[in-house]
Amino acid sequence: MHGGALAGWLLMALCAVSAASCLLRARTGTPQERGTARSEALMGLGMAAMALPAAVLTPPEWAWAVYAVVFGAAALRALRPARRGSHHLHHLVGSLAMVYMAVAMAPGAGGAGGHAGHGAAAGGAGGIPLLTGALLVYFALYVLRSAGHLIPAGTAVASFAGGSAEGVVRRGASGAASGAAGGAAGGRAELTRACRLTMGIAMFAMLLTL
Repeated sequence: MHGGALAGWLLMALCAVSAASCLLRARTGTPQERGTARSEALMGLGMAAMALPAAVLTPPEWAWAVYAVVFGAAALRALRPARRGSHHLHHLVGSLAMVYMAVAMAPGAGGAGGHAGHGAAAGGAGGIPLLTGALLVYFALYVLRSAGHLIPAGTAVASFAGGSAEGVVRRGASGAASGAAGGAAGGRAELTRACRLTMGIAMFAMLLTL
């Protein structure tokens, strides 16, 4: 990135860890959940590859065409499910953003070629300012929304204030089993949100380099 190789390494590490987390999630859950996790893992791996500093590896010119084809196919695959929910729509936007970055960063685009994490070519990559700005606004709002969902709601004090100590004990005893069962599901959901938040931040950072 424009900030140097260290920023590229940090971005690559974040995306790689997110992709690994998605691959682990792809081993369990419903078929739809596993498919979503695999799509997110592909996104994370692609972003990690884009973020690799140029001092380590300079991609061949055809690599950008491969990025565009792979994520173009991912966008086409997400087009139909995008009508059913906001997360599928977000995946469609993310895939299209990856295609856009691959085209913008290809050698010859905007006269400078470059790479979000690669660092950083002196002139930067060639992008369309209006489209880049719109994507930056979208991912900034997505990050803020995702971060808000990770903040736990403080309902314990309110529920305690409305009941007696005996009621609290009874509720605690009867809810112990359901709490244990729901804890794993809740932890999995929070991990999924954290993974998506991380990739949203990484996408925002990569778009800043255009």
